[in-house]
Amino acid sequence: MTDLSQFDPNSVGNPNNNIFGLPFAEEEARLIILPVPWEVTVSYNAGTARAPEHVFKASLQVDLFDPEIKDAWKQGFFMRPCDKKILMKSDYLRKEAELYINYISEGEVVNDNKFMSKALREVNAGSAFLNDWVFEQTKDLLDAGKLVGLLGGDHSTPLGFFKAIAARHGDFGILQIDAHCDLRKAYENFNYSHASIMYNALEEIPQLTKLVQAGVRDFCEEEWDYISANSNRVVTYFDKDIRERQYEGQSWKAIAEEIVSHLPQTVFISFDIDGLDPKLCPHTGTPVQGGFETEQVFYLFKLLTQSGRKIVGFDLNEVGVSHDEWDENVGARCLFKLCSMLVAANPVL
Repeated sequence: MTDLSQFDPNSVGNPNNNIFGLPFAEEEARLIILPVPWEVTVSYNAGTARAPEHVFKASLQVDLFDPEIKDAWKQGFFMRPCDKKILMKSDYLRKEAELYINYISEGEVVNDNKFMSKALREVNAGSAFLNDWVFEQTKDLLDAGKLVGLLGGDHSTPLGFFKAIAARHGDFGILQIDAHCDLRKAYENFNYSHASIMYNALEEIPQLTKLVQAGVRDFCEEEWDYISANSNRVVTYFDKDIRERQYEGQSWKAIAEEIVSHLPQTVFISFDIDGLDPKLCPHTGTPVQGGFETEQVFYLFKLLTQSGRKIVGFDLNEVGVSHDEWDENVGARCLFKLCSMLVAANPVL
């Protein structure tokens, strides 16, 4: 066990320690954060591949005291170093994807261009490789008895983690906080696009029995039709509907309780930070007006925990990188809440 007798949780975060300035090694920590520096298929702003390193730096400014979840950090949070090979592969394929996206956006036919056809094949192969890598990394950690959180990167990153959760826990549901549905089939012909993560999860993971989405405010007709055709597995709380219900007198408590009620007993949280109001995440990959305050999301998480459901993991994605470090600071505080909640929801027996 880590000796905390000389560690002052009220002092400044020590950059020589790990995430949040905590003095834990991986072997001693109960919760491991896997950084996934990947953003190959992003369709607007880039930068999220470097979010894990920036969030790590910003985390040193996060106070460790949470009056609602006291001392969860004492069980140990540890973030692995970013895998530089994954980052280099992301950078290389991102350039290929950008050229391809620009090409098709002008109405050009991919099959008429050998270079673009090759770029598409390489991007799809690279994304499949990433999915397998994430699956193996998270499966090994789960098999070792660790609680696991994933820090991206874009929102394509957790598919392998979802599969590891299914292998470990069987049937489960996902609570998705997001401005987007992410239910497009092979968006821009990328099989594993960030805009296709939930479509792929539903199509490839039969153990995913329920997807409950909250905060969605940017979607296409294809996604609307998919939700309508799969109402037994997908429940979407659109931002507009949430706001109109509140304008008409309903409380966020009532709506949040209703959201939680749709989830099965075993739950994974998938948090795309663009689900928040973009004043909190202006440099995220695809910002959209509207969205939640952080405390609204944290309250939803609180009700989820109080419901007695088993929370088995989380991902936090699409944190932008900014010159003033605002996005990273918000991301670090969201990460700390997720870590604390996951530990609190899994008491040591």
